[in-house]
Amino acid sequence: MILAGVLLSLVVIYLASKIGGEFSNWLGFPPVLGELVAGVIVGVSALHLLVFPEAVADSSGSAIIALLQATAGLTPETAEATFHIQSEVISVLAELGVIVLLFEIGLESNLRELIEAGFQATLVAVVGVTLPFVAGTVGLITLFHFPTVPAVFAGAALTATSIGITSRVLTEIGALKSKEGQIIIGAAVIDDVLGIIILAVVASLAKTGEVDVFNVVYLIISASVFLVGAILLGRFINQWFVALADQLKTRGQIIMPAIIFALILSYIGAAIHLEAILGAFAAGLVLDETDKRKELQKQIIPIADILVPIFFVSVGAKTNLGVLNPAVPANREGLIIASFLILVAILGKVAAGFSVFGQEKINRLAIGIGMIPRGEVGLVFAAVGSDSGALSEALEVAIILMVILTTFIAPPLLRVVFQQPAVADTPQKSE
Repeated sequence: MILAGVLLSLVVIYLASKIGGEFSNWLGFPPVLGELVAGVIVGVSALHLLVFPEAVADSSGSAIIALLQATAGLTPETAEATFHIQSEVISVLAELGVIVLLFEIGLESNLRELIEAGFQATLVAVVGVTLPFVAGTVGLITLFHFPTVPAVFAGAALTATSIGITSRVLTEIGALKSKEGQIIIGAAVIDDVLGIIILAVVASLAKTGEVDVFNVVYLIISASVFLVGAILLGRFINQWFVALADQLKTRGQIIMPAIIFALILSYIGAAIHLEAILGAFAAGLVLDETDKRKELQKQIIPIADILVPIFFVSVGAKTNLGVLNPAVPANREGLIIASFLILVAILGKVAAGFSVFGQEKINRLAIGIGMIPRGEVGLVFAAVGSDSGALSEALEVAIILMVILTTFIAPPLLRVVFQQPAVADTPQKSE
């Protein structure tokens, strides 16, 4: 019965992700948003096809358990245990999905581009991480009286930038190679690195439930040393990886050593009280430098196609939009919090674009807007925060709404601002 429940859950997840992704793509938006919204529809907010114990009182709230009782002979006595174990299996598969996702992001975050991004991109990234983080955290503590750990977690969720969404739009409008485009991409890559370090730190804080300055310093140093150490060792690991892949003769000679390496680093990340996803990201950064990089990127895609949708649909399914129903007076504060996070998320990144200096005729507004979308990285923050227990239900939904809105508004705004004459090099012909 547990296997039957998992199978039905996966059917729901894959159908939802495909339909949602295709519809979102048809509208001109990233498929990941369609997967997230489809998850909301099949989850606790609507159809109850995919629900988890933390969202419903008991197994009677699960349509899949009801279907198993009606068609597969599941008894009422074993329904509750089946529901809990089936949900746990899906949650573990979602965790594997996010590990594969971060490994894939690491593979796409070219270290050479990171180094070549230059001072301007680094400045935009640092300002774009610092401003939203500080404003979000301080605002939640002072204006809404949140405890420090949840406020820090929500502030950290504001730091991310989705390089995938921004780079796709810049490519479509022919601005990827512009001066603004290069600064945006470089800053987004640096944002990813800083964001993953921050996530590892705040997730560890959530486990202890308190902010200890010594512990914070230890976590920042250990996360930084872990990432830098993995990258420095990368040259030797890459030589070993290429030699091993050349020696192996059976199927999976490239992808299997890569997955093993990613899982080992993920384990080390978890074992030293950081996050498994930090290890997966580091593994991706390291293997990005190998001669087998392009082939590895091709081979990781089918694995990501199978596991990553489980993560995105599960995040959506756990999102209870009912906590933001304005008809209920107690929910109105949640709507105000969501509005505050969205405002900080947008203004913080736009301000980062205006931190560029010493560049004539450059479109600073375009740079800021290019940094707005949170996308998949923001969802990782929300999911980790929810699993750690650091976020209240209303705060988690507020973060997810922030991710959805910032990701939806960035593509059309980018198309508008890049039509302005401030884009680099366009006015130079008249000089």
